[in-house]
Amino acid sequence: MPEPTGVIHDIGYQRYTGPRLGRRHVFGALYLHGLRTVFGLGRSAKAKIFPWLVVGIVTVVAAGLTAVRSQLGEVVMTYAQFADAMSWLVIFFVAVAAPELVSRDLRSGVLPLYFSRPLPRDDYALAKLLSLASALWLLLGGPQLVMFLGAAFTTSDGLRGTWNELLDLLPGLLYAGLWAAVFASIGLLVASLTGKRAFAAGGIVAVFLMTTPVVGVLSILPSRAVNELALLASPSTLVQGVGSWALQDLLYPGAGTGPPIGGFGPVYAVVAVLLVTACTALLLLRYRKVAAR
Repeated sequence: MPEPTGVIHDIGYQRYTGPRLGRRHVFGALYLHGLRTVFGLGRSAKAKIFPWLVVGIVTVVAAGLTAVRSQLGEVVMTYAQFADAMSWLVIFFVAVAAPELVSRDLRSGVLPLYFSRPLPRDDYALAKLLSLASALWLLLGGPQLVMFLGAAFTTSDGLRGTWNELLDLLPGLLYAGLWAAVFASIGLLVASLTGKRAFAAGGIVAVFLMTTPVVGVLSILPSRAVNELALLASPSTLVQGVGSWALQDLLYPGAGTGPPIGGFGPVYAVVAVLLVTACTALLLLRYRKVAAR
């Protein structure tokens, strides 16, 4: 009978003896990873093409507006108007970024690995949502900063002119934050419903674009109240309605040039808050069900 020849090798496996950082650090790591994923950082060159193309477009537009202003000495577009003008690009950016954040994890089945760590289900969803919202805010707010720097260095009023520019910039950044919150909450919720990125992207675009004709139909009905509330029917026009109410002088400086929302401005603001809250709650509920399977 031959003697056994098997040998057990010591390959150096050791128990982890370092610090266990806990939930807060896990959340932070997941947030940063999501932010990098949105912009394709740490991934292939192909994954970087679309996000950085969009970043390049909005930056070039901002630089062009800054150059024109420096030559003419007049404001071509305010910071808040810039966020409005670039909102159509945000739709397609969300349609690509949101599925990358959540649909890939759903399809590959790695969620049980995430939840086997000290990571509550809600933290996973909130970290992804915060990553997408931060990316969208940077997408709209970064070019505004370029515009601000150009205006600050070319102003003829010294520190006073720079201060006035800053007072104009801050509402623009807040308005960009509203766009980011609404688009991120809706986009991530839609993307979390399927593991197929193509279906998720199509669903996101459909939600934003197919609701726009509804606004047009409601706007021509023979009822003034319905006409003034019509912008509630689409996420994009909802944000514009809030902006028309809160930032009238920055978005629509001419009398009667803004969307016809009448005295329903506070209603638009409340609906926007409720929409973000509802989408976030549904997103959390979605991942509690996914994790329970």
